[in-house]
Amino acid sequence: MSTKPKHPELSERFNADEPRVDWHDATLWWIRQKRDIAAHTLYEDWESLRDTASAIKDNVLGNLADYLESFERQATANGAIVHWAADAAEHNQIVLSLLQQAGTKRMVKSKSMLTEECHLNEYLAKNGIEVVDTDLGERIVQLADEPPSHIVMPCIHWKKEEIGELFHQHLGTPKGNADPQLLTEAARQHLRDKFLSRRVALTGVNFAVAETGEFVVCTNEGNADMGVHLADVHIACMGIEKIIPRREHLGVFLRLLARSATGQPITTYSSHFKSPRKGAQLHIVLVDNGRSQQLGREAFRNSLKCIRCGACMNTCPVYRRSGGHSYHNAVAGPIGAILAPNLDMTKNADLPFASTLCGSCSNVCPVKINIHEQLYEWRQELTRQGKVDFGKKMGLKMMSSVLSSPMVYRSMGKMGRWAMRVIPGMVSNSFNPWFKQREMPAAPKESFRDWYLKNRS
Repeated sequence: MSTKPKHPELSERFNADEPRVDWHDATLWWIRQKRDIAAHTLYEDWESLRDTASAIKDNVLGNLADYLESFERQATANGAIVHWAADAAEHNQIVLSLLQQAGTKRMVKSKSMLTEECHLNEYLAKNGIEVVDTDLGERIVQLADEPPSHIVMPCIHWKKEEIGELFHQHLGTPKGNADPQLLTEAARQHLRDKFLSRRVALTGVNFAVAETGEFVVCTNEGNADMGVHLADVHIACMGIEKIIPRREHLGVFLRLLARSATGQPITTYSSHFKSPRKGAQLHIVLVDNGRSQQLGREAFRNSLKCIRCGACMNTCPVYRRSGGHSYHNAVAGPIGAILAPNLDMTKNADLPFASTLCGSCSNVCPVKINIHEQLYEWRQELTRQGKVDFGKKMGLKMMSSVLSSPMVYRSMGKMGRWAMRVIPGMVSNSFNPWFKQREMPAAPKESFRDWYLKNRS
């Protein structure tokens, strides 16, 4: 078993700052409420859109190889160069080789959770490449030497006063100034030189169209467009599950994505890329990195429908009060807790247990992934594989014994009722001063057996 801190320990660290936890919780719930309002504006079509998106993704997962081959043919015909990467190491090597071919050691990058998953920034830094994240939230956590804590809002755990101090240290803004407009303008000026002087720009991919060989990148800041249009080389990195069959399907997903993520009707920029401009290069890197394995796991293949909106994080009571970094994985929250064990069961065995199984994540998912059911299924699988610690394993066995027998369940319930009468009285007589100041119910005089026989009906 890994000795690195797990979700309970990392959550405890986050919870040490209770005001921050309360603020983090309230902020994410506010975004969840914006999602609900945005969905209600389409109340007659919302569920139909979700059903349609889920069905499209079902079709994709059932015919993924054919759609990928179609996409490659069309993209190649459009003038793009398509690369295939089996895993994170191969993906990183491909990106490094493209930078070396371009003869540069500097690159701008827009938000890409795939490159976070592959730890691309760290790999390139070790090979002498400077990577500048141009999404404002990503740039903030990059300056802080942190990974993002949320897939849509990378620095949601940072307060504006802290960002002001960070920018004072790195960008020279006035000390103590936390005005968002001033900080945003400072970031703009700081990044403008990066855009103008970098010959290579990397973007992620939100959707790739098998029919046309084009892909769409969604941003609210236009940083992907700025980087690509000023660079000579555009590298687009995408997981193989980002394929959709036809261009007409984009209307379904674009209406769902922003509403689910931030409550917007649509992202500010939904940029289509198809062919490289004259004299420039367009490289598309298709990455597996465990996705084929997940596709083969019948209980978990639906997780590949994910469009990375972050809605499950915004609604999850555990994520909201434990923070994204407690998941020690590129993709946090409920969906991350499904995806991570597929990559490494031992390292990520704790994550499926970081859930109440309340089902709120499944309820808000725009493509109707049965997230809470998959979390429950991972718990069973990890236990069968011997990946959970002894205490948790015994607790699960005991719970299974209780819940599988109505008689035992009723008996344990009665024992629990008796214990709730006995324990407070016992504790109140202990050395604990908090209890001594309070009137606690006295322990019953009869034994549990006598009490049970009297109350068994």
